[in-house]
Amino acid sequence: MTIPITYYLILSTIVFLTGVAGVLIRRNIIAILLSVELMLNATNINFVAFSRYLEDLGGQVFVFFALTVAAAEVAVGLAIIIALHRSKESINLEDFKLLKW
Repeated sequence: MTIPITYYLILSTIVFLTGVAGVLIRRNIIAILLSVELMLNATNINFVAFSRYLEDLGGQVFVFFALTVAAAEVAVGLAIIIALHRSKESINLEDFKLLKW
């Protein structure tokens, strides 16, 4: 018994919309980074689902590279957050009006 691709697409949509809501609602930098990771993982679910559905490994290979880029993005993002926290002693976005244009 195989799971239909629509189930994967529904799961991916729910995860992606949760990430979008987290980016739009949250004011904490760490919560926003986690929401961006949710959106990236939702796209990875789509890539793997279609790769399995079409019986092509290209989507799974792309997910492997996307995960390595996402890990690097998290490392750089956390380094920036630590630097900002040391200078302002806060990770709330409203405290960083200096970064706006």
